[in-house]
Amino acid sequence: MFQWIHFLTYAVITTATPGPNNIMSMSNAGRVGLKKSYPFNLGIWAGFMAVMVICTVLSSALNALMPVIKTPMLVAGAGYMLYLAYKTWKRSAEISEAQVKNGFLSGLLLQFINPKIYIYGMVSMEAYILPYFQNSPFKLLGFAILLATIGCFFNLCWAAFGSVFRILFSRHARAVNTIMSLLLVYCAISLFL
Repeated sequence: MFQWIHFLTYAVITTATPGPNNIMSMSNAGRVGLKKSYPFNLGIWAGFMAVMVICTVLSSALNALMPVIKTPMLVAGAGYMLYLAYKTWKRSAEISEAQVKNGFLSGLLLQFINPKIYIYGMVSMEAYILPYFQNSPFKLLGFAILLATIGCFFNLCWAAFGSVFRILFSRHARAVNTIMSLLLVYCAISLFL
């Protein structure tokens, strides 16, 4: 039976924590306002979907060609999650901003150089989705779109509440980082349950 709780926990934690998309969405909305940041966020969503489809195809092909790849991918994914947990736990309260353009193309192109979403897509497919839906291309496409939509929902949250998140992270950074780290450790362990 598909493990929705484990899958959604991983997807939400991975996409809600700071990364290039979230920081740039927050920065753009803070500079130009939420409404004017929509083209950038729409570009993120389009690029995110393209990368998730690429990750789905790549994971499916690797899984079909080399079924033994699952265990090394799970170990690598769990290792990466534990690394993210450690980095999140050690992170300071300061969130750095990058100057970026706020257009559709900037958001789209950002996705192809964002390693966080490649790992997010590959781990999601290998650990949670492919074991249940390997032979269902339309369901796999649906999951790719779902993964991108979850990610973009949190991009919009960061954009809409950028200043609030900045204050929250700076005031309660230790507590927020500890909770996120523990949830990432839980996700890493749940890969093997």
